[in-house]
Amino acid sequence: MVKRTSLNLELDLVRQAREVLGTRGTTDTVHGALTEIVRREKLRRLAEWTFDGLTPEEEERLDWGLPLDGSEEPH
Repeated sequence: MVKRTSLNLELDLVRQAREVLGTRGTTDTVHGALTEIVRREKLRRLAEWTFDGLTPEEEERLDWGLPLDGSEEPH
């Protein structure tokens, strides 16, 4: 869903974000910044996971990027 809205933006901050993200317009820059912050939060949460219940074989499969279901297709 997309909603059209008005925002009061600090233009220098938008310019800096545009440079960092490599985006072109303000909308792309805001979307890129929101996408990046959501990605970072997901990575932060993933970093908190513990894998204490895994067998050594399952740990090795994860190290190689293989699924735990026994198939040989990497994710």
